[in-house]
Amino acid sequence: MPAQEEPTTAGAESTSREELLQALGHAVRANQRATDAVDEAATQALGLNRTDGRCLDILDQHGQMSAGELARQSELTTGAITAVIDRLERIGYVRRVADPSDRRRVLVGPTQKAREDSWELFGPLADTVRPMLSGYTDEDLQLLIDFHRMSREVQERHAAWIRAHELRSG
Repeated sequence: MPAQEEPTTAGAESTSREELLQALGHAVRANQRATDAVDEAATQALGLNRTDGRCLDILDQHGQMSAGELARQSELTTGAITAVIDRLERIGYVRRVADPSDRRRVLVGPTQKAREDSWELFGPLADTVRPMLSGYTDEDLQLLIDFHRMSREVQERHAAWIRAHELRSG
């Protein structure tokens, strides 16, 4: 499906706040679809399903954690997370290790193979974006960080709200 034109505000001298908010909403939605497409392509390239890919991303970002913590962060049951860890371990993307502070507890973390394979796919993206960000001031970057944090929090709350509401048909 061809990309849909996004409303633009470039060059508009008297753009109303409502028009700016609408353009921001369109830009965020388009970015979410593009991110979803990258995630889909990456998980396919890695031979993973989307859930396994999401869990691997959490481990890559946060490092070793208990299965329970991974279940919490991925919003999966402990039974489902065990199956995810088993699949990822079988293909060499995660390993279980004894927690050095509590030998009865097991931690799971990404392997070097997972990091290398992920970097092969996402390194070019990082290499493309970094020069694009060079024109932004530190204050601009902080604004972007703040916006993305706020947006993530709103999305997480809204996902919980959606799960709590049942749509009534007809």
